[in-house]
Amino acid sequence: MIDTNNLLTVNEVAKQLKLTVPSVKLLIKNDQLKAKQSGNQWLISVKNLNEYIKINNIIIDPADHERLQDTIPPIVALSFFSGAMGLDIGMKNGGIDALLACECNKACRMTIVQNNPEIGLIGDINKFTSDDILKMAKIPKGKKVDIIFGGPPCQAFSTAGKRKAFDDERGNIFLKYLNIISEIKPTYVVIENVRGLLSTPFIYNHSKAPIKGGAMMIILDILKEIGYEVSFNLYNAAYFGAPQTRERIIIIGKLGNEKVSYLQPTHNENGSYNLKPWRTLQDALDSLPENTEHHYIAFPEKRLKYYRILKEGQYWKDLPYDLQKEAMGKSFYLGGGKTGFFRRLSYTKPSPTLVTNPTMPATDLAHPVEDRPLSVEEYKCIQEFPQNWIVCGTILDQYKQIGNAVPIKLGEAVAKTIIDDMNGRKYQNSGFSYSRYKNTDEISWMAYMKKQYKDIDFSF
Repeated sequence: MIDTNNLLTVNEVAKQLKLTVPSVKLLIKNDQLKAKQSGNQWLISVKNLNEYIKINNIIIDPADHERLQDTIPPIVALSFFSGAMGLDIGMKNGGIDALLACECNKACRMTIVQNNPEIGLIGDINKFTSDDILKMAKIPKGKKVDIIFGGPPCQAFSTAGKRKAFDDERGNIFLKYLNIISEIKPTYVVIENVRGLLSTPFIYNHSKAPIKGGAMMIILDILKEIGYEVSFNLYNAAYFGAPQTRERIIIIGKLGNEKVSYLQPTHNENGSYNLKPWRTLQDALDSLPENTEHHYIAFPEKRLKYYRILKEGQYWKDLPYDLQKEAMGKSFYLGGGKTGFFRRLSYTKPSPTLVTNPTMPATDLAHPVEDRPLSVEEYKCIQEFPQNWIVCGTILDQYKQIGNAVPIKLGEAVAKTIIDDMNGRKYQNSGFSYSRYKNTDEISWMAYMKKQYKDIDFSF
């Protein structure tokens, strides 16, 4: 007979954590929440529940709330789709501190409240009008908003997904974001997204069929109609001091008829152009204190047996051919090289900058020294989150939040560019190639689109 004193049912725990009953059962199944079985039901001790809350930095379903302070800074900014606040941290480091964050993911909201409890917080963007947003940010009527920035959900545009663009619910959120921009009319708007945005097919200007880049054209047309002059480029974060080769589209719109300059690079692969050389993975990991406790999801043994065959810098194609098929399974026949499996990282100087992508599941990354994946703490170093930045939720939640974040250095470069523009400082465009891809800035991309689709009238 189990003593039911100080024990809670799954229903009671779900109510306390503000989760669904199936979600609590999944935590029990995955051994994340300790429980005892009594007959047909599971019972959880108060002690085990409190331990789960403490270990995972749980803040129970943070409520939407107004900003706690009333003071208005010199630059008034709002953040949307804030996630774990990677872009926000970079913008703040560069001199732009958001007064409000918009995020509906529970784990991300926990992270936001844990690290920035005074910021205004809202959830589902569709449930708020522009007036509601300004009220939650405590921005007085008549006060100009200088900047709105954010990365609308990219899955609808990702080359790895089905790319439904605006036919996807997440794509519609993108349109809601643009609608809020049209109503608030900040001086500057920043949109961060994946490379796939440049080529996502969509029907444009009554075209008979979807055209590649159609979704981007719609976005540009809306921004132009609102009154923004737009510049954009595909930026490799390594050129701005990030210890990783990660590319993101950054669109910057400015009210009026002047464009904002492209971001100024600070680093180059070989230190040419009088720039610093790319930073390495070791540079990032060296910032970790020696006594750091690492948290990670262990590799399964069935995958480790392949990793152990590989040397540093190798990946699945370096396995013997028969093992390639065995290791990759169905992915082998679906072009497994795109899955990011079986990559090794170089851990010696001078190594290339990060040779992988933090958006990949961390369990797909072999640690360069030990038979374990990169830990949450190491991922934070790669993305350059502050050491004291607490990422909340389960380890899997933490991996996702860090992996989805914008590299901090890229955010810093955006903030510096905008502040310099505010102060009348423009950068010379020296033809610097920010990416390995062609036709990734608004000028060359538009020329390419007109060449590809001569029968379509492009208004941009």
